Amino acid sequence: MKIAVAGAGAFGTALAVALSSHGPVTLWARDPDQAADMAHRRENTHRLPGVALPTDLTVTSDPAALAEAETILLAVPAQRLGGWLADHRSGLTGKRLVSCCKGIDLETLKGPAAQITESIPDATPAVLTGPSFAADIAQRLPTALTLACAEPETGKALQTMLSTPVLRLYRTTDVVGAELGGALKNVIAIACGVCIGAGYGESARAALMTRGFAEMQRLGAALGARPDTLAGLSGFGDLALTCTSEKSRNFRYGLAIGTGNSFDPNATVEGAATASALIRLARQLALDLPISSVVHRLTMGHMDPDAALGALLSRPLKEE
Repeated sequence: MKIAVAGAGAFGTALAVALSSHGPVTLWARDPDQAADMAHRRENTHRLPGVALPTDLTVTSDPAALAEAETILLAVPAQRLGGWLADHRSGLTGKRLVSCCKGIDLETLKGPAAQITESIPDATPAVLTGPSFAADIAQRLPTALTLACAEPETGKALQTMLSTPVLRLYRTTDVVGAELGGALKNVIAIACGVCIGAGYGESARAALMTRGFAEMQRLGAALGARPDTLAGLSGFGDLALTCTSEKSRNFRYGLAIGTGNSFDPNATVEGAATASALIRLARQLALDLPISSVVHRLTMGHMDPDAALGALLSRPLKEE
């Protein structure tokens, strides 16, 4: 069964490398020059340097190559997913589309699976998420992820197809829970980066992670997510990894805010956009998401780290 990966960033490339151990995989890149360079050098020198592309991995910028696959992993940034689906709709009908991005769309306030269903009704959406870094997957280091699909039999088939000896997938039908965990952990990771960058210490970071997880559970309950999903790999697991490692772009972005340093303006920081989307969702659902609110104000430049900490510490004392 043919597999394609749409999106030749670090994560898309890493997945394509890992899955090529099963057989031929097509990696689609938006930029023709990037695709040609990767095909020639057999390496993604800009996004995943030092990782050789296997012989069973074909790199192309031709959208027609996606139509030849039955299962397509969508490693497209969350805020670009809706537009990408609209642009490539004709080649995606009837496919199994596995979202690999983490975030909530700013325009629609929907997760990736809902966007897939809305744009391509006859496609089967699924979500691949959980605690992972591209470099670890590409180097074939042991990694466990969540594969979420509302159709149990399709989920089982995808679980078998996308698992490798060192990439272990756990299956769930709770798509909403899996998506929320992956989206909110990026927001909390920014807060933790600010905390460490500003010198507030490890104990403060632990408190942010814990209360951030409570926000994740609060929003999950309002949107119908299962508590066990949020306590699993796609929720707590991803939160723990992203909030404690400088390999995380969202954490590094928070570090830059906390230290007052600049950050690459071209880098995709999903947590910043997700924080903005969360504020709108919180208003609609009448939810209190204080950490997400502070992160939104920090990323918009409306608050500095000291004021952010003061806002969180001045909240009323209450029972946990």
